This record gives sequence, structure tokens and C-alpha cells, in this order.
Amino acid sequence: MSDDRRPVTVLLVRHGATATTGTVLPGRAAGLRLSPAGQAQAEAAAARIGALADVRAVYASPLERAQETAAPIARATGRRVRTVEGLNECDFGDWTGRKLADLRQLVAWQQVQNVPSGFRFPGGESFAEMQTRICGTLSQLVARHRGGAVVAVSHADCIKAAVAQAVGTPLDLFQRIVISTCSVTVIAYSSHSPLVLAVNSTGDDLRTLRPS
Repeated sequence: MSDDRRPVTVLLVRHGATATTGTVLPGRAAGLRLSPAGQAQAEAAAARIGALADVRAVYASPLERAQETAAPIARATGRRVRTVEGLNECDFGDWTGRKLADLRQLVAWQQVQNVPSGFRFPGGESFAEMQTRICGTLSQLVARHRGGAVVAVSHADCIKAAVAQAVGTPLDLFQRIVISTCSVTVIAYSSHSPLVLAVNSTGDDLRTLRPS
């Protein structure tokens, strides 16, 4: 974390919708781009974030859908997109690309939903590792800045895990958090405890969100 007393506000943005959102677990598979609806969502998110006066940087996961979401945000804020591997989607291993309807029939799916802290995707990452990765990455990004706001475009599970850590919620309960496509979640990090200012915001004026 930054040693500056001023908080750094992180705007965690989930990527926009794709052609498979809600039907397939895409994971880190390459080539998945935003749908026309997702492109419109990204432009709308960019307009909201562009109204802020103090965005210092725009960071994004390396996946195409995150990069395409970050691009209009970067234009709106006058920044460039900086790719950060730590913002990447959870590595779903052998489950990558499988239909959600099929995965929901597996016994392991119940553990994913109810006891995720002890689950590792076959051939992939565990939820605990993902949470450690995303929270460590956010700490590194915050440490680069002294005050202001930074944007981090990532993925639903990563953002849910970051919110759970910020509010002190056990990882086993993080599935209760909803992160919609192109929603903005706002966490203020300082030398003290993080403050969660908004979760899954899709239409509010972001300029009104600040620590009390």
C-alpha cells in the first residue's frame, strides 16, 4: 500500500458482455471478444468514469474482453491501457470453455458455490490462490500512486474475491456477491482498512462516491 495518507480509490470494472456470457465458463481461453451489447456497455462505463477528474491510470487483464472494455475508458480519461497479468481471470483449468448447464450437474459444482475456499479447478487455480493473486495485485497498483483513482478492468470472480477481502467476508461466502458485466465496484485503499464505497454499480454518478 502507498505510504501516503491520501486514499487511492480503485474502480474495479468487470469486462462487458460477450456472446457466451451466462452460458459458458470461458476462463482464459483466447479470442473471446465483446458482443455489440458489451461494446455499448463499455462505452457507457467509459462515460461514467470519464466524468471523474482524478483518474491516474487504467489497468486491465490481458484477455481480449478486458482489453476491449478498458480501451474506451482509457480514451475517456486520457490514459493508456496498462496490461497487468495479476488482473487475469481465474484459471479454470479443465473446466475452461465448458457449458455452465453441464457444470451445474457436477457434484463439485456444489462445492464451488458453497465451500469455494477449499476448491481447486482440475488442472487450474484454486479460489484461495485467485484471491491472494488479485488482492496482491491491487496492493501493488495502489502502491504506485499517491491519491487519486485508478481503474482496474478484471473479471467477476476476481472482483468478488477482492470485495470479500476488503469487507472481511470469508471466501466461502463470496459467491453471494453479484458483479454484473461492466459494473463498477469502488474500494478506497489507505494506510488503514479499505473502505468499500460501491459494489456492482451500473448507473450511479461515480463522482458522489467518497469516504465519509
